[in-house]
Amino acid sequence: MTLLDTPESTARPVLPPLRIGRHEVATPVVLAPMAGITNPGFRRLCREQGAGFYVCEMITSRGLVEKNPLTFRMIAFDPDEQPRSMQLYGVDPAAMGQAVRMIVERDLADHIDMNFGCPVPKVTRRGGGAALPFKRRLFERIVKAAVDNAGDLPVTVKMRIGIDDGHHTYLEAGRIAAQAGVAAVALHARTAAQRYSGHADWSAISRLRDHLPAGLPVLGNGDIFSADDALAMVRETGCDGVVVGRGCLGRPWLFGDLEAAFAGRPLPTPPNLRQVAATLRRHAVLLCEHMGDHKGIRDVRKHIAWYLKGFAVGGDLRRSLGMVESIDQLDELLAQLDLDQEFPADAEGPRGRQGSPGKVVLPEHWLDDADDPSVPFGAELEHSGG
Repeated sequence: MTLLDTPESTARPVLPPLRIGRHEVATPVVLAPMAGITNPGFRRLCREQGAGFYVCEMITSRGLVEKNPLTFRMIAFDPDEQPRSMQLYGVDPAAMGQAVRMIVERDLADHIDMNFGCPVPKVTRRGGGAALPFKRRLFERIVKAAVDNAGDLPVTVKMRIGIDDGHHTYLEAGRIAAQAGVAAVALHARTAAQRYSGHADWSAISRLRDHLPAGLPVLGNGDIFSADDALAMVRETGCDGVVVGRGCLGRPWLFGDLEAAFAGRPLPTPPNLRQVAATLRRHAVLLCEHMGDHKGIRDVRKHIAWYLKGFAVGGDLRRSLGMVESIDQLDELLAQLDLDQEFPADAEGPRGRQGSPGKVVLPEHWLDDADDPSVPFGAELEHSGG
C-alpha cells in the first residue's frame, strides 16, 4: 500500500484506514494482546485515545470449549467496545473449529485473532504459539478450521519470523494463511528464540508484504515505542498498519500520538507528571471496577513503574507505590510527587520485558517432520490467561 502525503505537509505520511473483514478503523493500529495487561480497563484507556483494533488477553480454544470459568471471566468487553477483538489460542483443529463456532453462536466477539507468536516455554513445549507454524500441515488445518467456522467474522493470524534463525517459517505460514482466507496477517519481526531481546528485523515485514497478495493487509510488530517508530516502520516496510505491544505499557496516550501521526497532524504535547498521575489513578479505578478492589489495586502495582519511568521519584516513594493497598492510599502517595515535572526524555524508548535470547523449548522430535499434521499429546492449554 502506498503512503499518502497530507495536503498541509509532506512531513507526516498517512495510511488509508485499516480494513479487517467487515470492520474498518481510521487509524491503522492494533493493540497487541498481552497476558495480564489488555483487560477491559486498559483497553478503555487506550481506546479513548484513538481508533484502532484493541485485542483482549489470549483465550484458549480448549478453555472456551470446556466452559472454563476463568476463560469466560476473561471474555469481557465494554458495552461500547467495537469491534470486540478476541485473541484465540489452540493446537487442535477440532477444538479450534468448535471454539470459533461457539464464539459465533454466542456472539462473543466481532474479530478473532489467532496466536502463533507466543514464545514462552509453557506454550512452545506443547507445540503452540511460535512453534506451531513449523508444522505447516497442522498450521493449515488449524487456520482453516477457524476460517471455515467463523461465518462473517474476520479471522487474522499473528506470528513470528520462526522458531530460530535456522527455522524461519513466516513466508510459508503467511502464504498458507492467505490461501485459507484470513483477513490480515501480523508479523512480530523476531524469532521465538529472540523472545523480546535485541532488535526486530523489519526487513522480514517488508519481505512478507511483497510475498502476499496486495489486497491482504500485512501488519508490522516489534520495537514501536513512539509514533515516529510506527511511521518509520511503514516507510521502510510498506506494511498496512502496525501492532503495538510493550510500547504502550504505562503510556496509553501513545495511541493518541499514533492517531495524530497517521492523520498527518502534529503530535500532542507529552503529558506532565500531573497528567500521568491522573491517568495512573484512573487505570487503578478501572481495574478495581473490573476485578474488585483487592485484586484491582494489586494489579495496578505492576503498571506503576512503567507510568513513572524517567520521572524524578524518590526510592522510598517508589517502593511505597509498588506496595499500594487502596485507592485512598494511592491518592496520598501520588500527592507526594512533584506533579509539575515535564515529560522526561528518559521516559522514551523500550519498556517492558526484554530478557535474553535462548533455546526454544519444543516437544520431543518436533523438528523431525514439518509435514506431520498430528496434534501433540497434551498440547492444548486447558485455561486462558497467557
